[in-house]
Amino acid sequence: MAAPKRGRSASAQSKPGRSLALILIAIVALTGGMFLSGHTTPRLGIDLAGGTSITLKAKADQGSAINKANMDTAVDIMNRRVNGLGVSEAEVQTQGNDNIIVNIPKGTNSKEAQEQVGTTAKLYFRPVLASEPSGAAAQSPSPSASPSGGASSKPSTSPSSSASSSQKASSSGSASPSATATSQGRAVTDALKADSTPSPSASASGSGKPSATPSATPSGGTDSKLQAQYAALDCSKATDRANAGKNAKPGESTVACGEIDKAWYKYLLGPAAVDGTEVKKAQAVFDTQGAAGWQVQMTFTGSGAKKFSDITGELAKNQPPQNEFGIVLDGEVVSSPYVSSAITGGQAEISGSFKQEEAQSLANMLSYGALPLSFQEQSVTTVTAALGGEQLHAGLLAGAIGLALVVIYLVVYYRGLSVVAMASLVVSAILTYVIMSLLGPAIGFALNLPAVCGAIVAIGITADSFIVYFERIRDEIREGRTLRPAVERAWPRARRTILVSDFVSFLAAAVLFIVTVGKVQGFAFTLGLTTLLDVVVVFLFTKPLMTLLARRQFFAGGHKWSGLDPKSLGAKPPLRRTRRPAGPVAGPVDPKEA
Repeated sequence: MAAPKRGRSASAQSKPGRSLALILIAIVALTGGMFLSGHTTPRLGIDLAGGTSITLKAKADQGSAINKANMDTAVDIMNRRVNGLGVSEAEVQTQGNDNIIVNIPKGTNSKEAQEQVGTTAKLYFRPVLASEPSGAAAQSPSPSASPSGGASSKPSTSPSSSASSSQKASSSGSASPSATATSQGRAVTDALKADSTPSPSASASGSGKPSATPSATPSGGTDSKLQAQYAALDCSKATDRANAGKNAKPGESTVACGEIDKAWYKYLLGPAAVDGTEVKKAQAVFDTQGAAGWQVQMTFTGSGAKKFSDITGELAKNQPPQNEFGIVLDGEVVSSPYVSSAITGGQAEISGSFKQEEAQSLANMLSYGALPLSFQEQSVTTVTAALGGEQLHAGLLAGAIGLALVVIYLVVYYRGLSVVAMASLVVSAILTYVIMSLLGPAIGFALNLPAVCGAIVAIGITADSFIVYFERIRDEIREGRTLRPAVERAWPRARRTILVSDFVSFLAAAVLFIVTVGKVQGFAFTLGLTTLLDVVVVFLFTKPLMTLLARRQFFAGGHKWSGLDPKSLGAKPPLRRTRRPAGPVAGPVDPKEA
């Protein structure tokens, strides 16, 4: 039985059609998804498409100063707020000593981003002493407002409820006798519970408000003044909302407003129990095991876990709405979950009728809500893309010239092989365009000028992979091998070189993406994406296509225009075996004769 030949892969050589079919299916599927989604062009960054520019001026708070460290921290937090996934290309940068400029590209929800950036006051967890509908919501016996995810759906107290000398009296006349029945006539939707607690002991109402501890009940003196403010507060009026709790210190009780499904509620809140800086991490997740839907998971720092355990333990002793705590950001209650037992361990969940956007918005506020400074919005202007359009035109022209030079070089030097290289470049360009178009709505990716530069640089990286493979094939032909075995023998060595080269490029792009922000991240992201696509194209398109062409006489016969002519490459004569003589040979044998 003859031994198998070495140096050849039958599966790789005989079935290149599978790889070509696979990449063709991927292109068709991605292109179809692009057209079905309606996003047939990449989303452009602010320098190419225009957008919104917001100017914020820093103001020193008690215990904080306007300095470089605090400004840099604020920039980092704001950047993470508006760039939730890191590649939406919103820019946040300092200007002078006390200003921050935020540029939001067109196509982003600029209003939502503006609210995220403008919400710059510190985040606090405050116990709820009383709450009730305000304005138009107070006139309806059964408000339609229901807790929806992020905005807290609060069990309301009667309009006459006021903070009395006893803690429970502050919620007198409550329309919600239990934590599961609100004045809206439906069960509370937010659920706050410790991850370690199997029972829904800490479920949170859609309104999400905890009750105040007994010591926080206002009574007489200053508390009477606060009680009067609460009674007069009309949260349906913008001026009242803007002044509610203005200049309130963390250690003082205050009033605040919160919106639930377009209905306003007013709150009487106790002193801050937990500072927003003590939330170590918050993220929106979808509950795939239970029926809770979207949830917001919180992890507290060591000191925050202790404070959170203490306050939830006190709140659990009270009746609605005094078993709730208000998550207050920039003077507004963004959620007010209720608890029924102490939450220990430093981890908790807020769940309920959240939509994905609401859960992510609340998680963002919890993660990035605590800024070292407060900011005042100075101006909001619309940015045109005239200058960026000119720069894009110049950049695309430079890219076209570079691509043309690469093509000319390939045609002159590699002749027929240039067809393989150009076909691979076309496939890579299609995949890059389609994926960029899909990533815009998927993760907020925006194509800016640096990203265009990254795509242009990728042309050289991709062409380099083809050159490495072609040169390995030509080396094999110079050694006297025919084309088909040369294609297969050259692939393992070329593959190793291509992978090492692309790994270095991808590593550089990843590091650049991690350590930079704004436009530079666009360059790094595009460079990393095109580097990965280079590996896909070379493995699933270039190599299989070369295997098929090696079976064609034009290439296999070494036509002078194929780029694989053995004579022009200076190939050695074909390798042949020499037969050993049948019997022993007397005397020395001349090696040349052998």
